[in-house]
Amino acid sequence: MPDSGGDADAVRATNRAFYDAFEARDLDAMSLVWDHGEEAVCTHPGWASLRGWAKIASSWFVLFQNGQRLQFILTNEHVDVRGDTAWVTIDENIIDGDRGVTVAALNVFARDATNGWRMVVHHGSAVGPTVATEG
Repeated sequence: MPDSGGDADAVRATNRAFYDAFEARDLDAMSLVWDHGEEAVCTHPGWASLRGWAKIASSWFVLFQNGQRLQFILTNEHVDVRGDTAWVTIDENIIDGDRGVTVAALNVFARDATNGWRMVVHHGSAVGPTVATEG
């Protein structure tokens, strides 16, 4: 069943809120984006997967303490919505000072009747310099 656009727009806004919280290093804003259940999963590039909001929140706390200021330029965003589940595939072009890296990300969201769309999965994988990004 195709999405009318309203759900996709809401998912896109929640996805953007995730990256805004990341850039701002704002744990409270990050908390508003995520589902706080034990089924939530986060895989930062180079890290083992973290399961459950307590471990995920701890990882954001550590990342936000390192003083690193990152800017995200998001490209190749694609939103799919199926009922109360949605996923976004996106390339995170991350600028850190004078360096840049691209991370291919998958963000999965579940709709909650009380809280709207909440992230249940974030998986980031660094893209090597010789890997094609369009296909």
